[in-house]
Amino acid sequence: MLRTPLHQFHLDHKAHMVDFAGWEMPLTYFGLIDEHKQVRASGGIFDVSHMGRVKFTGRHARRFLERACTRKISDMQPGQCRYSLVCNEQGGVRDDVIVYRLDDDEFLMVVNASNRAKILQHFEALKAAWDFAFKMDDQTADTAMVALQGPKVIELIGQYSREIPTLKRYRFVLKNLMIAKLIVSRTGYTGEDGVEVILPSGTVGLALKYLLQGVDMNAPHAVLRPAGLGARDTLRTEAGMPLYGHELGEEINALSCGVDFAIALDKDQGERGEAFVGMEALKKTKAEGGPARKLAGFILDGKRAARQGAIIRQNGRDVGVVTSGCPSPTLGVCIAMGFLDVALHAPETPVEIDTGKGVLAAKVAPLPFYKMPKAG
Repeated sequence: MLRTPLHQFHLDHKAHMVDFAGWEMPLTYFGLIDEHKQVRASGGIFDVSHMGRVKFTGRHARRFLERACTRKISDMQPGQCRYSLVCNEQGGVRDDVIVYRLDDDEFLMVVNASNRAKILQHFEALKAAWDFAFKMDDQTADTAMVALQGPKVIELIGQYSREIPTLKRYRFVLKNLMIAKLIVSRTGYTGEDGVEVILPSGTVGLALKYLLQGVDMNAPHAVLRPAGLGARDTLRTEAGMPLYGHELGEEINALSCGVDFAIALDKDQGERGEAFVGMEALKKTKAEGGPARKLAGFILDGKRAARQGAIIRQNGRDVGVVTSGCPSPTLGVCIAMGFLDVALHAPETPVEIDTGKGVLAAKVAPLPFYKMPKAG
């Protein structure tokens, strides 16, 4: 298995390590529920170095990304990042990504660990087919990526930088920390405020020591404590955020996934318009009335959770399928997401979820289940 530059950090903090997409990653440190509540109440540190980081530079970098991504790229400003999808010709989702615009002809893309090889191969094929001139550099092995998430994170970072706390959502800044150059972005996958930091792999240990000086991460009430993949999954489920292989996939129509904001079906309009891969299939879906099923949220009765693949029924009729489910540590109930017939999306609509071992009563609930409290 591959190891991130923070592997020793995980061992030092007694992480339970597991295989995730070929990487040895921390599942938990001191307990999934406690880690989840730590992020909601204060702050957590996530190692997300396993995610791919690919840099694009050159004359056609912008045009390439415009045609490879569902989101508009050309009107991005340097210092801005955007969530987007990469689709196949049928309108299914190859991956969901975040694109950073570093300069006019310089971009960085963060992709899922499980899809990095597939996406790189796809992009090489598109580059050859379109005869575009740009350089694509996979920087995953040479960099690290750390996510700091929680309501007290920005206050902590403000002790070291006046600029970062002023960043708007989905903006980033380039910073120098001693000998290291950092990209600090204000995005997140937990439903909380916070930042993601991309930096050279050889300097991440030193950077963490600098940031965490005076912080005893073994103390139960520390401002920041490490959190693993287990808490990351329950946090993103509460926040109603899709995960590749669950709410997103090659066989799942992109218009079904609840991320329509990231799909610009008008990108081909105008003098310099560019159609993206899969656009025609998605336009056809929309013209025919849209997908028959779309992503919905569910709150279940009782303490049993629904898992991916469970069938959703109403009055004995198959009306959907569960994509993710878990007990919600924040809300104290079991929650789930899944694809549901569009006619049944009204909140409080009763359904039943067949787990294969029993039937669970549930009601449709708006997404997200959890929204970050407003400051003040």
